Amino acid sequence: MTAVLWIFDVLLVVTLFWLAWMSLAATDLFKAIVLFIAFGLLMALAWARLEALDIALAEAAIGAGLTGALLLSTLARISSPHETKHSDDDGHSGGKS
Repeated sequence: MTAVLWIFDVLLVVTLFWLAWMSLAATDLFKAIVLFIAFGLLMALAWARLEALDIALAEAAIGAGLTGALLLSTLARISSPHETKHSDDDGHSGGKS
């Protein structure tokens, strides 16, 4: 292994640890999701460097793509204002009980 590839691998590992920590420590949900997607893409690159191309493809498709899209969709649902109609009727037939 050449020195350039060794340095690249070390930078990849350090970046993976940093992204993992930042995505867990992020208080903003959108930022955490974006960091998680970036982590998945770099993890796919790490699998490709290990010559496990089938796992790299699965990681990119499922880990970064599908899971990231589902997390962003869920964030959009929980962030949007609720549009359900709340009635003031609590089931009582009026009057004080």
